[in-house]
Amino acid sequence: MRRLISLAIAAAVIGFLVWAFLPRPVEVELAEVAPRTLEVAVEEEGEASIREVFTVSASIAGKLRRVSLHPGDTVVEGETVVASIGPAAPVLLDSRSRAVAEAAAAAAQAATELARAQVIQAEATLEFMTGEANRATALQTRGAISQRAYDSAILAQKTAQAAVSSAIANLAVREKELESALAILRSDQNGPESFCCVDVVAPVSGRVLRVLTESEQVVQTGTPILEIGDPEGIEIRVDLLSRDAVRVVPGAAAVVTGWGGAPIAARVERVEPSAVTQVSALGIDEQRVKVILALEGPAEERRALGHGFRVIARIALWRGEDVLTIPVGALFRDGTEWAAYVIRDDRAVLQRIQLGERNEDHAQVLEGLVAGDRVILHPSDQVAPGVKVTALPAAAE
Repeated sequence: MRRLISLAIAAAVIGFLVWAFLPRPVEVELAEVAPRTLEVAVEEEGEASIREVFTVSASIAGKLRRVSLHPGDTVVEGETVVASIGPAAPVLLDSRSRAVAEAAAAAAQAATELARAQVIQAEATLEFMTGEANRATALQTRGAISQRAYDSAILAQKTAQAAVSSAIANLAVREKELESALAILRSDQNGPESFCCVDVVAPVSGRVLRVLTESEQVVQTGTPILEIGDPEGIEIRVDLLSRDAVRVVPGAAAVVTGWGGAPIAARVERVEPSAVTQVSALGIDEQRVKVILALEGPAEERRALGHGFRVIARIALWRGEDVLTIPVGALFRDGTEWAAYVIRDDRAVLQRIQLGERNEDHAQVLEGLVAGDRVILHPSDQVAPGVKVTALPAAAE
């Protein structure tokens, strides 16, 4: 009896040891291969921009009065005065330039006095020649002088009249030269108030986006003053990598997010035909292509979206209905091919797969799996071909 009890205890111990060292099923998370709607999209940062931005510039050189408009103010085409430009103050003279200007003014003053004296001389000569002509006329009437003497007297009178006119004109020229010379020395060159300013009006209706030159200052022709645009005509500009841009077609659906409001539906309006080189944050040269998105839906939903705002644009590249898909988390590389662990009779079986389109969640299965197959998500090092597995409780639920 005692021997039977010993044998039973030994058998129990051996059975326990065998059970303890038997390989247990590996707990794994499972997913099902099934038809789904698969959409492949590219997501990139973009910028909201008004289509037509008008930069109002100074039409003349002069002193710009302080701009009273502020960003957000409404302007009307051809009516709203956005800026006023008046004459600028004269250039300050250094000691040498002032001495030259004073000498020129003194010379002009002397020339004026000389011209005034020449007028007096010419008038005296005219008075004398007029008397001679009157006496010659009286003598010629009585036949006391020859015709030649009479003609000479009349000619001298007309010559004296022309000399007076010439002297008067020369005096006017010298007086204007004197005014010009004195004007250089005067500091009050702004002129009458009636000739103050040239008004610059809004070229289009819209709202002020930015005031580039606000304070009163001297500006040159073409100096930017402010920017005007219509907030209703806003679009999204996205710089995509050239390898992604080649798959974008006009009319493709897009969604704009990340701007602080609700997602906005959009459509690809155009893809520019040229790329530019940009340096990434890692210092890598990238070829970027600009893609323009047109916003859809009511304007009230995006009224808070402004010019220059940062956004996130998600553009659809490909979409398929009832596509056989597998979760991306179940995929791994087996050499040069994609593979996954499929559950067959509660054991892991390595299955090579041919994939098609893929996004961040699912991939299209072209060959290797059928609908209803269960695959292991994120297989660990314990999972190998032929290993018995069991589903985690959370996955089973």
